[in-house]
Amino acid sequence: MMGRSLLGIADLTATEITTLVETAQAQKADATGSHRRALGGKTLALLFDKPSLRTRVSFEQAMRRLGGEALYLSPAEVGLGVREPVKDVARVLGRYCDAIACRTFAQEILVELAAYAGVPVINALSDWEHPCQALADLVTIQEHGGARGRVLAYVGDGNNVARSLALAATSMGMHVRLASPASYALDTPSAEAASRRAADSGGSFRSLEDPREAVDGADVVYTDVWTSMGQEAEAAARRKIFAGYQLSASLLACAKRSAIVMHDLPAHRGEEITDEVIEGAQSVVFDQAENRMHAQQALLWHLLR
Repeated sequence: MMGRSLLGIADLTATEITTLVETAQAQKADATGSHRRALGGKTLALLFDKPSLRTRVSFEQAMRRLGGEALYLSPAEVGLGVREPVKDVARVLGRYCDAIACRTFAQEILVELAAYAGVPVINALSDWEHPCQALADLVTIQEHGGARGRVLAYVGDGNNVARSLALAATSMGMHVRLASPASYALDTPSAEAASRRAADSGGSFRSLEDPREAVDGADVVYTDVWTSMGQEAEAAARRKIFAGYQLSASLLACAKRSAIVMHDLPAHRGEEITDEVIEGAQSVVFDQAENRMHAQQALLWHLLR
């Protein structure tokens, strides 16, 4: 993986996903810190068009734990494609820094950055995918019973998080069920890609409308916000459409008693998930948030070491 970009889960093979998850677990468990200082003298540019708590802090901490540095650049400082063309920003940062993690709206911006930067570009979130979140999710699932052969139910919008999660989880042999209103289901090409990965790994993939059918007997129950950044004008309409998709205690009761609850945060408590569930004994949401740091640390270690 040395020197490569990560723009989406499709950039990784099933073996590479497993390697990243195992590296994250090993580094997290290594009390001696034998991996520390591996990236001494290296700098990661954090190029953000969208605000963030977890993405910024987890990348900064991951880089510091590896002995490198992180340089944060806000929208006002760069103005991707507005103040300067994306390809100019890419070529400048590529001469200053060893890698770029970009959190932006359009996937096309990431593609252009990677084409011109000359250094690895990491998708720290786009409107199309959130691969770093999916890697952290798999680290969490592995910690709580393992991935292969287990059932993962995702309830809600077939968005960027759902897309990366479906591709990553099916790569590791999970049986993935995505329940969404028909007009908000995962797009057909992504669903077909998840099905192909599942066929290779021994898993499966299904798109459903009924959230109870998806959650029935599941080992992992996952949800995300109904309205993402940039969709604020649709919030009221989305609340009505997704009203039956709330991850409540009654819906969770359809899953196994041992099932874990996941959410990538921030959560709109009382909308897609109830306070009772996110604070309940089955919730691993904050383990999941912590694992953003460990998964990204593993990724940086493999890309830049």
